Amino acid sequence: MTDTPLPTKDRLILTAAQAPKGSLYHHFTNGKSDLALAAATWVLDGLLRVIAASFEPTDSFDQGARTLFHKLAKLFDLSGHWDGSPISAILFEGPDNAVFRAHAAHLFEGWISEVAHRGERLGLAPDAAQEAAETLYILIQGGSRSRRSSDVILTLPDRLVLFL
Repeated sequence: MTDTPLPTKDRLILTAAQAPKGSLYHHFTNGKSDLALAAATWVLDGLLRVIAASFEPTDSFDQGARTLFHKLAKLFDLSGHWDGSPISAILFEGPDNAVFRAHAAHLFEGWISEVAHRGERLGLAPDAAQEAAETLYILIQGGSRSRRSSDVILTLPDRLVLFL
C-alpha cells in the first residue's frame, strides 16, 4: 500500500503544527473545512479576550474603544498581514460553503454583542451600545481593508465619537 501524498497546504499545516500526517483528518474529519471552522473560532476567542482587556479596566466606552483600536493596530503591525482585519480574514480566507459562512456570521455577531455588552456596562443605553458596537465593527473592517495600515485604525476612535 502506498502513501497518498498530501496536498501542499495540508503538508504546510502539519509541518507548522509539528503534527503527524494522520492527525489532520483524525481531528478534523471533514478536512480543511473543519480546520477552518476551528481556526475561525480560535481567532474570535482571542479577539474576545482583546475586547475584554480593552474595556474591563476603563470607565468609559470611548476609552475602551481607543484601547481596543490601539491593541488591534498593534496586532496588525505584528502580523504584517494587511489584506484585512483578523475579523474579516475569517470570512474572506475561509472555505466558500454555507456551513462556514453561517459559522462566521455567528462569530461576527458574537463580537458585536460583546462590544455592545461592554458599552451597556459602561453606561450606554442598549440601543446606543448596539449601534456603537456595529459602527465600531464596520469602521474596523472598512478601515483595515481599504487602507491596509494600522495608522487608519488609530484614527478610528475619533470617528466613532461622532456617532455616540
